[in-house]
Amino acid sequence: MSAQAAVAPAFVPNRQAEPEFDVRECLGTALVVDDNPDITDLLAAVLRLAGYTVARAHCAPDALTLALYRHFDVVVSDIGMPGMSGHELARVLRAMPEYRAIPLIAVTGFDMYDDEERSAEAGFSAHLRKPIDPLALTQAVRGVRH
Repeated sequence: MSAQAAVAPAFVPNRQAEPEFDVRECLGTALVVDDNPDITDLLAAVLRLAGYTVARAHCAPDALTLALYRHFDVVVSDIGMPGMSGHELARVLRAMPEYRAIPLIAVTGFDMYDDEERSAEAGFSAHLRKPIDPLALTQAVRGVRH
């Protein structure tokens, strides 16, 4: 056996089979907050596809902990969560200097006549009703960011 054969790789990659990578520009960081893990995963997936790096939290206190250690460019939060509500989360975030001007998007299953007004009063930039249309979410995020 030749020395060349002894060091020959056992696997030679097929250059035609290499995966294509998505090279879209990262639009920023997003925090998704919802007590339902399936909804959190769905919202995170939509935002990732739109170009965001996404962190997830399943309750408002966890979201606040993340917000203290990392800055997010946009926060998407459920309203009706056990313990601390999304409205309370928005008020606390808006009291933090680094979160006074970022987009906060409310997502909720509530459908009362004054829900949008209550969200705005709490500090949300936009209010979306569940079930969330992925296009509506990306348009809301882009709309309040520009």
